[in-house]
Amino acid sequence: MGHGSSGLQPAPPAPRGALRRRVDRLWREVAKFGAVGGAGLLVNLLVFNLVRQVTGLQVVRASVIATVVAIVFNYIGFRYFTYRDRDRSGRTREMTLFLLFSAVGLVIENGVLYLATYGFGWDSPLQNNFFKFLGIGIATLFRFWSYRTWVFRTLPARDAVADAESFLQTEPEGPRSRAYR
Repeated sequence: MGHGSSGLQPAPPAPRGALRRRVDRLWREVAKFGAVGGAGLLVNLLVFNLVRQVTGLQVVRASVIATVVAIVFNYIGFRYFTYRDRDRSGRTREMTLFLLFSAVGLVIENGVLYLATYGFGWDSPLQNNFFKFLGIGIATLFRFWSYRTWVFRTLPARDAVADAESFLQTEPEGPRSRAYR
């Protein structure tokens, strides 16, 4: 035993409560959603500015094209990264709802840009990007709520119970099991 050691083993960590697990799970989901959304934001803004420079389309039309490209990018990221553990049984339903809620987000996002550009006359490239970014932010709040609530639903309770039961059947980590490694 080392100097100053009492010889007592540290107590195993107390089991976390159900509320703590739910909060941890929500934070992980928000972080994953944010990672995919952040990449989608970059795709959206890059395509928007590229289309504006190359084609000379009106600002809202270029924004709609960029939003559609970002929606496709985000679906792939959400399905295969953020919500890969969610129910996959109804892909047609999932895709339909995703496109429906994405279309509402598209209207929110581009409605902000339209109002700023044509309602207030703020039409410089800096203002276009600022209001596009603001619209994306407002639409993201709606999209997060709708995607997690309606599109990428959690697994049915019976599957969650089966996962929990299989976890409980594994041998707990303790001093003895560490000694045999």
